[in-house]
Amino acid sequence: MKKGIVIGNKIKAIREAQNMTAEQLAKQSGLSLEQITTLEDTETLTALSPLIRVARALGVRLGTFLDDDSALGPVVCRRNEAEASISFSNDKTGGNRHMNYFSLAKTKSGRHIEPFIISIAACTKKDFIMSSHEGEEFIYVLEGVIKITYGKEVFILEAGDSIFYDSIVEHLVEGSCESAAKILAVVYSPM
Repeated sequence: MKKGIVIGNKIKAIREAQNMTAEQLAKQSGLSLEQITTLEDTETLTALSPLIRVARALGVRLGTFLDDDSALGPVVCRRNEAEASISFSNDKTGGNRHMNYFSLAKTKSGRHIEPFIISIAACTKKDFIMSSHEGEEFIYVLEGVIKITYGKEVFILEAGDSIFYDSIVEHLVEGSCESAAKILAVVYSPM
């Protein structure tokens, strides 16, 4: 089963367990009913920001949608275990999936941060949507070059560079046009 469908099923199950309608979730999260329906019923995940808003509206951690198990102690993620990914299509014109998220802590219960390795495709000249949500993000570039738009500022980061920012400011992470990139990203989203 595709990861988007699994996440959609979890959102729907949590919503229904709380006796909440899709309309109520849309209102509480600030999303449209169409966005909630898309999150619950399709395998396309549009962006991280709507998931964070849904998690907040449901009163759960973002990781609740990504969890496979519930390990209470330390979690080790081996290189060959980080294959299952979440793809986001974050553009206005359709289904270009430019970022694949590999969770590094999907079995850790009770976590407050979400660590990911993210593969970013080379730029595709699409009109991407800026993201904004509560919390903080830390990004460390492992390979390649990325462009980060943060508010009105633009930062070009190369392998070995890092950035830490407040996620409430509109931001966008993109690959360079020359080649793909890989980053370590840690997202903190308060509940």
